Amino acid sequence: MAVEFLADKDICIVAFAETKIERRSGRSAYEFASEVAEQLYRQTGLGPSDIDGVTFNVPISEASNPFWSNYATEYLGISARWLQTSDLGGGSAIGNVARAAAAIRTGFCDTVMLIGADAPSTQWRVNWGSYRNEFWEPVGIQGPPGAFGLLMNRYAHEHHLDLRGLGALAVAQRNGAVLNSNAYKNLRKKITIDDYLNSRQVSSPLRLLDSVMYCDGGNGLIMMKTRRARRLGLGDRVYPVSYSEVSNFDCANQTPDITQTGHSVVGREALARAKLKPRDIDMFHPYDDFLFAVMLKCEQIGFARKGRGSQFLRDTDLGPKGEFPINTGGGQISCGQPGLAGGGVNLVEAVRQLMGKAGRRQVPDARNAMVTGIGVIPYGRNWGVSNAMVLVN
Repeated sequence: MAVEFLADKDICIVAFAETKIERRSGRSAYEFASEVAEQLYRQTGLGPSDIDGVTFNVPISEASNPFWSNYATEYLGISARWLQTSDLGGGSAIGNVARAAAAIRTGFCDTVMLIGADAPSTQWRVNWGSYRNEFWEPVGIQGPPGAFGLLMNRYAHEHHLDLRGLGALAVAQRNGAVLNSNAYKNLRKKITIDDYLNSRQVSSPLRLLDSVMYCDGGNGLIMMKTRRARRLGLGDRVYPVSYSEVSNFDCANQTPDITQTGHSVVGREALARAKLKPRDIDMFHPYDDFLFAVMLKCEQIGFARKGRGSQFLRDTDLGPKGEFPINTGGGQISCGQPGLAGGGVNLVEAVRQLMGKAGRRQVPDARNAMVTGIGVIPYGRNWGVSNAMVLVN
């Protein structure tokens, strides 16, 4: 196992920002990025001249733009010495935290603004390519919902899938969104387990309330060395202390177990590098494009026994005051997914919690959090990017 380069807490997150999540906002990724930057400047007292590194996700709404990061940085008035645009899909948010930390440590830059911004419900500019055009769409598998319907069916063939467990997770996340003023307004309504069970099937057995909805929005962080944060008087600090990532897990296997994910490797590795065990984690903020993905990660990281993930969710208090808080702000399923900036929804909520700024949904005495990412849904196997990070305060 590689040495964990984040372990000594010499690099920290000093601020977070998030816009309201909107549907068909009419706004661009540039506008959301600028709103995020304005919030970050206001929190820290910094300005464009203080930022010398910037990270971005690849926005669906700017996917045809080969110079997105350069144009966006110019739009923000930043002369960057280091730029990073990550195409890890929903893994880009925490992936960029790790990459920013590496850039700061190696001297490429001193202060990094990490921006997630996208507006796919306003402007769709993407051509997925690869297997999707050839093997999915001609036979009617319409994107990730179709793929996750197949995953759920395979899992249910091998194990008992208790849909009331997924319903309990849906209810817990929706309760968080009700208390989250940034969540998409139409999703800030309580639901019941029966509402979940009675929601229409999209790709059997996948239901409407299992799934995210594309929206528009932005989120972000500022990172720097801890000694610089102290010198600037920035007292709200969160430390990334471990990170692990894998792309194309088990890709050489032509007949893989499609229910086995890269989180079976990276989740456990991130815990080990942080010198923690699953029972030590105070809250879990997993990337949640589908509820089933959260359940699989609970099993494969070690929070639940294999084949018992749905029962674990059913029988555990998942709220902020409960035994195992999950996605306390609603996650993407109950807040809306701002395109490929969606991973930032989970990450920013974890940082907000660790800074003690979550208001009525605050997890008491939270000391740490695990955040995960998922990116790329390939053909005939599980998701293509798996990553995990442990944060502490």
